Amino acid sequence: MVHYLRFFFEAGVDTPLWPDDMDSPYGHPCDLERLPIAPATRAELARLCEWYQSSIDWDYPSDPSPWSDEELRLFKQQALTALEVLRRELGAGWTVRDESLL
Repeated sequence: MVHYLRFFFEAGVDTPLWPDDMDSPYGHPCDLERLPIAPATRAELARLCEWYQSSIDWDYPSDPSPWSDEELRLFKQQALTALEVLRRELGAGWTVRDESLL
């Protein structure tokens, strides 16, 4: 059996992972503690989610992001690195699709 996850960041959400199956044993959105990944990977994904929240002007969410181009570039780079590590740790029984729009 192959497990499918979608990878993207969402305002106000503390995980970037969303199972295709609404009844997933991993939760919807995905509970990072339930995944068979290293604690360091969990911590990095949580850190990225927290960082992502600072990309939103919470006083006026529809306004442009307060991030500079450099901060956006750095975030994208670190998010892609975390995605690569996640895929490697989950292994062949998992498919993680990058659906981030950054």
